[in-house]
Amino acid sequence: MNSSIEQKSGLWKHGLLLTLLFGFTVMIVGGVLMYRSRAPIPSRVTAPDGSTLFTAADIQQGQDLFRKRGLMDYGTVLGHGAYLGPDYTAEALHWMTEAMRSEKAADYGSLGVGQKAAVDAEIAQELKMNRYAGGTLAFTAGQVAGWNVIVNRYYELVLKGQLERALQKGALLPVAEGGGDPARDREAARQLAAFVTWTAWLSVAKRPEAAHSYTNNWPYDKAAGNTATAGSMMWSAVSVATLLFFLALILYFQHRYQLSAVDVPNPKYRYDLAEAPLTPSQRAAAKYFVIALVLFLVQCLLGGKMAHDYVDGASFFGFNLSQYLPFNIARTWHLQLAIFWIATAWLGMGIFIAPLVSGREPRGQRTLVNILFGALVIVVVGSLAGEYLSIKGLLGKAWWWLGTQGWEYLELGRLWMLLLIAGMAIWLYIVARGLRAALKAESDRGGLTHLLLYSSTAIPVFYCFALFVNRDSHITMADYWRWWLIHLWVEGMFEVFAVVVIGFLMVRLGLVTAHSTLRATYFQLIILLGSGIIGTGHHYYWIGAPEAWMALGAVFSALEVIPLSLLMVEAYGQYKVIKAGGHEFPYKAAFWFLLATGFWNLFGAGVLGFLINLPFVSYFQHGSFLTAAHGHGALMGVYGMLAVALALFSLRNIVDPRYWKERWFMAGFWGLNAGLMGMIVITLVPIGVLQAVASFNNGFWSARSLEFYRQPVVQTLLWLRMAPDTVFIAIGALPIVAGAVYGFLHLRPLREPHAVKEAIEEAEEELVGV
Repeated sequence: MNSSIEQKSGLWKHGLLLTLLFGFTVMIVGGVLMYRSRAPIPSRVTAPDGSTLFTAADIQQGQDLFRKRGLMDYGTVLGHGAYLGPDYTAEALHWMTEAMRSEKAADYGSLGVGQKAAVDAEIAQELKMNRYAGGTLAFTAGQVAGWNVIVNRYYELVLKGQLERALQKGALLPVAEGGGDPARDREAARQLAAFVTWTAWLSVAKRPEAAHSYTNNWPYDKAAGNTATAGSMMWSAVSVATLLFFLALILYFQHRYQLSAVDVPNPKYRYDLAEAPLTPSQRAAAKYFVIALVLFLVQCLLGGKMAHDYVDGASFFGFNLSQYLPFNIARTWHLQLAIFWIATAWLGMGIFIAPLVSGREPRGQRTLVNILFGALVIVVVGSLAGEYLSIKGLLGKAWWWLGTQGWEYLELGRLWMLLLIAGMAIWLYIVARGLRAALKAESDRGGLTHLLLYSSTAIPVFYCFALFVNRDSHITMADYWRWWLIHLWVEGMFEVFAVVVIGFLMVRLGLVTAHSTLRATYFQLIILLGSGIIGTGHHYYWIGAPEAWMALGAVFSALEVIPLSLLMVEAYGQYKVIKAGGHEFPYKAAFWFLLATGFWNLFGAGVLGFLINLPFVSYFQHGSFLTAAHGHGALMGVYGMLAVALALFSLRNIVDPRYWKERWFMAGFWGLNAGLMGMIVITLVPIGVLQAVASFNNGFWSARSLEFYRQPVVQTLLWLRMAPDTVFIAIGALPIVAGAVYGFLHLRPLREPHAVKEAIEEAEEELVGV
């Protein structure tokens, strides 16, 4: 079999390497251009009389306060962050515009239509003019009036919080850091205002080399002169046309050259799991899956609490829960736990599959697995505790190292990040050590086993790019690298690992031929990474990046729909496996979750992603519930469902078959999928559409205002979410966790595996002295 694969994998692996080289060349060159054209941070901002309003140090201090208090998980900046709370950029720009109206015409409200239009045109021209030169940014009298309003608003926020939005009094400057001192409170408000005002300025001031602002005129605010650019319309149309062309082209190649896995004729199913091999490291891996699912349940409960905060932030059914667990802490934990539990399940799968591949296990593997588990527990508990203490103001200057770095999805402190990377390195060593004999036996360096090693290596390597986000990083560059973590690590390398693992398992179970699976895997990886790497650019539309990223992001993110659609087609093959296996097929629950992964790849990641990624649509909805709909459908629907599938497949081989609760897991399958679809269809999409309409009619600031959320129809939609949330937690998550815990209490005894092939045995003997 190896020689057959070797004859066919050469061009495929070279094609994949060229795809990677092209994609990352574009990303790096585009990153350099972004760095060179980013909005300047002025040394000082001055009033018309030459006095200094705020400095670069104030902007940095304000950004630090914004991050260590977790405000990106309470509101958004440049559209990125949480959806409860304002968009600070859009809100500040709106406040400034209103203040400038009052400064230019005290009786603005009583002016005629033509007179108002004249005042607004003057304001828009004033805001659009870029007065930055030689390190100094000069504000006009109207902008100074706006600055004073913003400072006063933030001073009020520092003093009172926003109880109706679950932001308690003292949240921004707690007593532990000097809150209650009027001078200290005023200075904190001024620094926070400096950071937010600067983001509002760069969102409206024209780029020196273009006719639009640094953020391509986002957020939409007609009174400030921010309207959609011609590029947003043009590249939206181009992306759709490109999608249609490449969809036809790729479907042609797939069918013309039969680039799908071919079923094995009359496969021999063997279901005697009680007699199957079980190594010490595989048995030790069981706790990874159980802990992952318990963390998943905690994440679900936090999500339910947050959903309640949208409609009643002041109390939780009469109890002031936000006093102890404010919204920003709950959301910080919600996001971090999503990464933790999904990653833990996938790491466990890597540990479980290594002996399955090689047929034997190196000595001391279980000890390494247990050490890694202890390290992961330290990282999870330490980082969650640090985030809580930082946001509560109890860590002082150590907030960045031990608390939170403050960027969405990148909240955990730098120390915990370094320890997590170390843990993933240990995991990679465990996997590589377990695969060593099989790698030696596989002469083709592009074979399935080698692909498994390469995809495993990519997981810790790509997480390291988060280290480029430093404490004083420019917000544009912080977002550039942050999306390498979110899009390229979670949505990219995890997807690569999943494609390879699923392909390998299908071959290992004797369901498809190895030769066809290898070709199909390469084909999927090429189109997946060919579109997905540069498709990261759809996150760069409005962060202060040049317009070229709009073109790249629009075209390549549209192409991402193609591999996601093909994965849904592949899911039909998994459905056939369930049907052919009959009642005795032991992996029904795992394969049903694989089917769900295929569906959510198409609907959650593909359809909902395509809906919001067209630049012209994104311009009006960016930072709305439509983004949340895509986020839930993609992160939970794809990566969460896949993590559950991998966990159940592995546990099915570790748990004593007599104690396997298949009905519990199938109930959880329907509960999770029905609940997820319900929260998207009943609440997230309808409110997202209403927000997009409000943004189109009034400006984005209005779509995120408290008044918007207080509308009766929005309140009703938010309350209705209680039903699907209950289904998701009670019928979905709870049975799965209960079944996993019950199974963990009844594990199979160890059974040493026999070598799969004579070649593996010989290879291991050669490696004894290494």
